[in-house]
Amino acid sequence: HGGILGRRGTDDAIMAEHGIKPIDLVAVNLYPFEATISKPGCDLPTAIENIDIGGPTMVRSAAKNHKDVAIVVNASDYAQVLENLKAGGLTYAQRFDLMLKAFEHTAAYDGMIANYMGTVNQASETLRTEGRSEFPRTFNSQFIKAQEMRYGENPHQSAAFYVEAKPAEAGIATAVQLQGKELSYNNVADTDAALECVKSFVKPACVIVKHANPCGVAVSPDAEGGIRQAYELAYATDTESAFGGIIAFNRELDAETAKAIVERQFVEVIIAPSVSDEARAVVAAKANVRLLACGQWSPERAAAWDYKRVTGGLLVQSRDIGMISADDLKVVTKRAPTQQEIDDLIFAWKVAKFVKSNAIVYAKGRQTIGVGAGQMSRVNSARIAAIKAEHAGLQVQGAVMASDAFFPFRDGIDNAAKVGITAVIQPGGSMRDAEVIAAADEAGIAMVFTGMRHFRH
Repeated sequence: HGGILGRRGTDDAIMAEHGIKPIDLVAVNLYPFEATISKPGCDLPTAIENIDIGGPTMVRSAAKNHKDVAIVVNASDYAQVLENLKAGGLTYAQRFDLMLKAFEHTAAYDGMIANYMGTVNQASETLRTEGRSEFPRTFNSQFIKAQEMRYGENPHQSAAFYVEAKPAEAGIATAVQLQGKELSYNNVADTDAALECVKSFVKPACVIVKHANPCGVAVSPDAEGGIRQAYELAYATDTESAFGGIIAFNRELDAETAKAIVERQFVEVIIAPSVSDEARAVVAAKANVRLLACGQWSPERAAAWDYKRVTGGLLVQSRDIGMISADDLKVVTKRAPTQQEIDDLIFAWKVAKFVKSNAIVYAKGRQTIGVGAGQMSRVNSARIAAIKAEHAGLQVQGAVMASDAFFPFRDGIDNAAKVGITAVIQPGGSMRDAEVIAAADEAGIAMVFTGMRHFRH
């Protein structure tokens, strides 16, 4: 490594004495450890065989001596480096940037190895293992800074937005901003909430979010108006909260829908998989509106980790990608729900998953009628949903209700009956389920259990 580490102007004499020629550029491709362990059936010996030793050593040596040596670890940099060399060489600033990329690269590489080895259970001298743990002994993860922000959740907080190197699916991290003011911390958080909710629906849908809570959601098949009608229905749920909100679609944004939005309301962000040229021209009239295209996602949600920072620690859990279908519903009341009620129940359940707990969602005709979010009492969330519906002039009579967790007492069902709810979807699992079911039967309400909870904090 003398040719790499030798400092020009300092170590010249000793390098000449030992016949060491200086090396000006090092390009390294490390063993494909990540690709290897991603293959089904990869065993420990195969993983170990694909741990590079000499490569990272050369990378670190060259990076340490970046004043005199250029280190290239990304093939995407080859063309630019060659151009710079042809133009007379690399500047110190360019070598410094390559050095930083090199240390980031080896840090990520070592982190992957530590994460993998940290999940191996009871490895023996024969390299046979007794399976792998889901969580490593130490948790290593790397994110790339996409943007520094003016401030964080509040003006006195500093903030930046970091993204994964290879996002597993289209989302806020893959979004391209087509116009508008710079995204704020709250914009990113709220846009993510809106987009993840709208991804839950197969048919054309619109989700309007305020403070990370859906305030209006609707689905409208193409034959019934598509996203244009979905927006109308979502907006009608809560026109006041929609002011200054985030609007997400699961179809390309068209000019007609874009015009309806910008001519009616103030909106912070509009996001969709893609945006038509005509829609871009319409939104351009409102220069401050942030317009984003995130790309198309797969119907299957990608498995990933969710993180929550606590003082002195980090909570890590698997992403909540659980969802139910009509076949998963368990009818627990004397009356079974009608097909229309089943459709609305599943719709409401999908929305409730993205509402802060305690969450109650009233829905009818694949439209939210009222949303009660974030209350310490489930009954109070239900009351708020009813108040919201009344304020919007929407009829609760004949609507269905979704609850993100079980009802601990029958009062939640009793209150639902009073406002005209005809069917309920909830996880079940309360020690008083029998009392809750009895309350539903007394009111002629159809109720189904999902067996799946969707707390959101």
